[in-house]
Amino acid sequence: MGKVTKVLLLLKDMIYESTSPLEIIRFAKYYKNKGLDVTIVLWGPMGIILGKKNKVGRMQYDNEITECLKMGINFKCCDLAANLIGLDKSELMEGIELVESFVVADLLLQYQEEGQLIFSL
Repeated sequence: MGKVTKVLLLLKDMIYESTSPLEIIRFAKYYKNKGLDVTIVLWGPMGIILGKKNKVGRMQYDNEITECLKMGINFKCCDLAANLIGLDKSELMEGIELVESFVVADLLLQYQEEGQLIFSL
């Protein structure tokens, strides 16, 4: 098995009911600072809320995501979950890509075949 150069982080948990979003963000920054290519996939009806702009709450998630985007961390949002809850592409933070669900499925295959790191919360 070769050296890990890419990390795929999957977030499916509710953003205000768990520590998973903060953990994903911390892992993403840590791996990016180690020089790895980092992609975060927001999926499931709860996980995609992290990508919605103008969120309100104790956690400053929009600031954290903006910082991640500036670092070069990629964000992909699954359209299946977005459609399910009626989240429009225009409601996503700038820099977050809305992708079809098969793109997520292909990413999982690709990272697995390449022996890269896949982490899900």
